[in-house]
Amino acid sequence: MSPIINPPLTRAASRLDQVFAATRAQGRAALAAYLPVGFPTFSQSMDALHAVAAHADVLELGVPFSDPMMDGPIIQQATAQSLAGGFRMRHLFEAARQLSATSAVALLVMTYWQPVARYGPRRFADELALAGVAGVILPDLPVEEAGEWLAAARARGLHTVFVVAPNSSDARLARVCAAGSGMVYAPAVAGVTGAQGPLASGLPAFVDRLRAVTAVPVGVGIGVSTPDQAAIVSTFADAVIVGSALIRRLQTAPGPAGVRAAASLARDLADGVRRPLSSAA
Repeated sequence: MSPIINPPLTRAASRLDQVFAATRAQGRAALAAYLPVGFPTFSQSMDALHAVAAHADVLELGVPFSDPMMDGPIIQQATAQSLAGGFRMRHLFEAARQLSATSAVALLVMTYWQPVARYGPRRFADELALAGVAGVILPDLPVEEAGEWLAAARARGLHTVFVVAPNSSDARLARVCAAGSGMVYAPAVAGVTGAQGPLASGLPAFVDRLRAVTAVPVGVGIGVSTPDQAAIVSTFADAVIVGSALIRRLQTAPGPAGVRAAASLARDLADGVRRPLSSAA
């Protein structure tokens, strides 16, 4: 049987690979920043995304969803406000088009599976590719049930990023990593997003386990909230992912002040991932 040959990646998807190549050459992790589209309004979310993009290497565009099982109160409140304000999927594609046209960051979309299934996987992949998105993070889609999406994503040259659990066997980690591409997402703490405590003590060992089964870059998120934590994670991961801490800044100071506060944190996080190894501990 002939091997399956996937279509080439889109230029946007290749941009994600280029980001990791560049940050590895610099001896640091990439900074990935997550914000939900439409929070607190579409216009203000675009202001925040543009401001944060000035300091991040990757932007994760969050799709608001009514049942965000992996997310804590901060993201739940933000996405609920976005939905109440009239978020529709067209706003996601518009945000991606604007950002891909004006920013050098790689764009990922983070979404639960139900909105994708409802919109139509092929149609969703088509729209993302046209909008300049590199790929999709699907935290609640098991690899065993991902066939329809993976076919649609591969046909359009998009990456698929799976979230992996530390209690998975090495065999399962290998299977999940082989199905995805672009990056694999490793939680920094157990539980939902928004944690502000210490990182899991076993996190470096978990990243080592992933590196033993895949060459795909490892991104660490869920529980990373400070520049000091970003500096530590940057010593052993390929990407540091921060979301809830940025949203807190937007919630604390509404309007332009909140955008400035989020941008300030993004700048500090970017400084964190660039700290010399000896000063990160």
